[in-house]
Amino acid sequence: MKCLILAAGYATRLYPLTENFPKPLLKVGEKTILDWLVDDIDTSGLVDEYLVISNHKFFSHFDSWALSKPQRIIVIDDGTTSNETRLGAVKDIQIALNHVKTKPVDGYLVIAGDNVLDFSLRRFVQYAIEKQTSCIMRYYEPDAEKLKKCGIVETDLSDRILGMEEKPLSPKTNWCCPPFYYYTTEDAGLIQRGIDDGCGIDAPGSYIAWLASQVPVHAMEMPGKRFDIGNLSSYESVQKIYRGILR
Repeated sequence: MKCLILAAGYATRLYPLTENFPKPLLKVGEKTILDWLVDDIDTSGLVDEYLVISNHKFFSHFDSWALSKPQRIIVIDDGTTSNETRLGAVKDIQIALNHVKTKPVDGYLVIAGDNVLDFSLRRFVQYAIEKQTSCIMRYYEPDAEKLKKCGIVETDLSDRILGMEEKPLSPKTNWCCPPFYYYTTEDAGLIQRGIDDGCGIDAPGSYIAWLASQVPVHAMEMPGKRFDIGNLSSYESVQKIYRGILR
C-alpha cells in the first residue's frame, strides 16, 4: 500500500510562523506533525512507501525531513510557489498517483499532512481492508456553521455513502468528512474521469464525493479527535493538549 500525504498548502492563516516554513513540519510535543502521522501509520506494517506532495517553495524542507526518516519517503514537487498559484488537492493527488502508476500497488491511503490526532490511523486502514472498497472517515459535528465549511456525508446502516457534498449551504446531516481517505487501486485510476466530469479540484474530498456516485464507498466513524491547527492560537492550544497527553 502507498500512503499519499498532502502537504502542498501554504498555511497563510499561520503567518508569520509558516511564511517560510511548512505547517506539517511544525512540532507538536517532541515530534513534528508529519512524524506523528508517519510513525503511527508505519506500525500497521502495510505501507511500503510514502509520497509527500509538496509545493516548490517548501520542497527542500520536506526533502531534508525525509532523509532523516527510516521509512521509504519520496517528496514530490508540484511546482507551485504561492497560495495564489496552488494546483488544488485533487490535482496534487493526481500528480502522486501518476508517479507510482507503473508500480504494483495494493491501494492508497491518502491523508492531509497537517492533522493532529489522538487516535491511530491503523484502525482506518484495517476497516478499508475489511470493506474492500474505497473508504473515508466521518465524525459528528453539532455546530451548524462549521458544517458549512466541511464535506458532509450521508450514509446507510452499513456505512455506505449515499451522498456527499463539499461545503454545502444547507447541510443534510451532521456527519463531516475529515481529510483521510482510502482508494482502491481501481478507484484511484478513475481520477482523470472525475476531473473531466467536473469534480472540484481544490478540496481533497471533492474526488471522493464524485467517486461515491460511481462506485460503493464506505465511511467509518472516527474513533477519536482531530485537532485543527488553523491559526496561531489553535496551534498553541494543541501544543498544550499534547503536553498533557504525553505526561
